[in-house]
Amino acid sequence: MTCGVAVANSPSFSQTRVASPFGKSSPPPRSCSSLSFPSSPLSLRLRNSSRSPFRENEKEVCDSGALPVLKRKRPPRIDIPVESLSFAAVAPRQEEDRLDEVVEEGDGYAVYCKRGRRSHMEDRFSAVVEDCGKSKQAYFGVFDGHGGSKAAEFAANNLRKNILAAAEGRGEDEIEAAVKDGYITTDVEFLKEDVSGGACCVTAIIRNGDLVVSNAGDCRAVMSRGRTAEALTSDHKPSREDERSRIESLGGYVDLCRGIWRIQGSLAVSRGIGDGSLKQWVLSEPETRVLKIKPDCEFLILASDGLWDKVDNQEAVDTVYELIAGVDKPDLTSSCKKLVELSTSRGSQDDTSVMIIQLGSFAA
Repeated sequence: MTCGVAVANSPSFSQTRVASPFGKSSPPPRSCSSLSFPSSPLSLRLRNSSRSPFRENEKEVCDSGALPVLKRKRPPRIDIPVESLSFAAVAPRQEEDRLDEVVEEGDGYAVYCKRGRRSHMEDRFSAVVEDCGKSKQAYFGVFDGHGGSKAAEFAANNLRKNILAAAEGRGEDEIEAAVKDGYITTDVEFLKEDVSGGACCVTAIIRNGDLVVSNAGDCRAVMSRGRTAEALTSDHKPSREDERSRIESLGGYVDLCRGIWRIQGSLAVSRGIGDGSLKQWVLSEPETRVLKIKPDCEFLILASDGLWDKVDNQEAVDTVYELIAGVDKPDLTSSCKKLVELSTSRGSQDDTSVMIIQLGSFAA
């Protein structure tokens, strides 16, 4: 099937005019060079917010002098790490000023981001690890922007705090609902910025030996369990039967353009943050999976589609396993770089971000 839509630089976004759900024709997204960027140099920014406390047992004494009445104990509130790290690219003033790569290594994790063919990197990440005595808790995220870096930047800086706010007052058995509300709130807030573009997201929250993995879009989480790859997320693309049915039931259409299925002939992902002109069909609601970290859960890979379009799940796990197996202090950064190099060697021209998390470091 042929299609006359011109596909832009981004593999996920085509600068095609599409009908807005509000009845107006939406202009194509601005080019990368027209977006504004922070003037400060590349930096890691530390952000604070209030912690969601645990609820203590309470007693209530009747005024009549009767025996104290014990209130029913509520489950402990969700406690999510409250500080995150993210990076921001600097506007490229000259050829040598372009940000080619970002490397970060922390307690039990490492991340490597490499710019593709565009003039600046559109990927972002967030990470925090907090020592809680007997166990550690953490928050991680990889964000793949399209049509510019603004949505990825916004999600990296705001998604964690919005999940935290949504978790306030909720029990730990409501973590999926808190994550869902956090994603949706982040999307609503970004759309108010009136900026074009969008971002795919994958996040992982680790607490008390539990792993909570969520995604919206085609960023993916893959775990090594006994050296076998286990996908913890499913890519949200218009080619997925349930996603296509949902889009068509809402009056949209999915078309095959130059070998890629796109919504309204434009966007190659069906969920994510942003994409205001297609919001009628592009959900920000994530899919979430919760599981216990067991001894055979070795490591977790969070990555953008720059990796997964060229490297399958099992090959990625095998590549990392060969580099870290039996090593007391494995070099996770080298493992991240190895995966990116493997994708690049196979012709990937997309921005590629890979984060590897040693799950054994977080077992309860």
